[in-house]
Amino acid sequence: MPHTFDLLVIGDANPDIVLGPLDAPLAFGQREQLVDTGLLTLGGSAAIMACGAARLGLEVAFAGRVGNDEAGRFIRTALDARGVNTDALRVDPALPTPLTVVVTRGDGDRTILTSPGTLSATGPDDVPEALLTSSRHVHAAAYFLLPKLAGALPELLATARAHGATTSLDTNDDPSGTWAPGRIDATLAVTDFLLPNAREALALAAAAAPDATGSPATAITLEAAAGALAARGPRVVVKNGADGALVHDGRTLLRTPGIPARPRDTVGAGDSFDAGFIAAFLRGLPTAEALAFAAACGALSTRAHGGTTAQPTWDEAGTALARDGKNL
Repeated sequence: MPHTFDLLVIGDANPDIVLGPLDAPLAFGQREQLVDTGLLTLGGSAAIMACGAARLGLEVAFAGRVGNDEAGRFIRTALDARGVNTDALRVDPALPTPLTVVVTRGDGDRTILTSPGTLSATGPDDVPEALLTSSRHVHAAAYFLLPKLAGALPELLATARAHGATTSLDTNDDPSGTWAPGRIDATLAVTDFLLPNAREALALAAAAAPDATGSPATAITLEAAAGALAARGPRVVVKNGADGALVHDGRTLLRTPGIPARPRDTVGAGDSFDAGFIAAFLRGLPTAEALAFAAACGALSTRAHGGTTAQPTWDEAGTALARDGKNL
């Protein structure tokens, strides 16, 4: 069956309210604090990744769930405007659209508050089989925010693979802090690329390898974590901010340095990195070049506030690499 879409993205989509930078602790007691910037924009790891991939020239479809409310209509309009197909974006008749508030700091860190809304109800029925079987690549995001969908990912990704697709997963953070030891293994077995950031890679690897007391292991390097995760099936592509990125296939470790940037904020940079890596992979670039291209996409996305405003085109990312002494 011919592939209709280059990429199917399944997962979370919500409005982000991005405020900051706040260089003091959040103050309760009915205190009001002022920050320099505030932005209402498209959020959700999956949605930001989908937009980044479309910006890079891929034909992208999105599958997920929003509420029957203004926030849900905002999401559909924002995805449509960025060239993402939303035919499989379902409307929940009862639950509200998720909502996230991101408070940034001047050092690039941030805190994230999310009201899950439809995320708890999003499941395998929200992912049409026709899209799984007609997409060249399937990417899933926000594993720990979507429990029903997470439980079905092994079957969904296996179906995509059976029809010639490659697959990827960005788990993002686990609000529970448990990192699903054992439970995620079936998904990793049908995942071609695992795309965590450094903290997530360390947490996932530690949860899977408890120490002698049964507690998660703590003394592990990022390289060892990537290797341990790669041994469970996927090639592991780890984002590490200004320090660049690395990829481990279970045998070989490759690195790329960070691309110089003066970030406005880093919201969505990892999702733009994901989009860059998958776009480069689908264009047939060697792994080392795909890694460098992804790092450029992540860095360039920080030029403006919000996750999608400054996502680069293919040519913009290539120009940034050329300035940095790398050529595609």
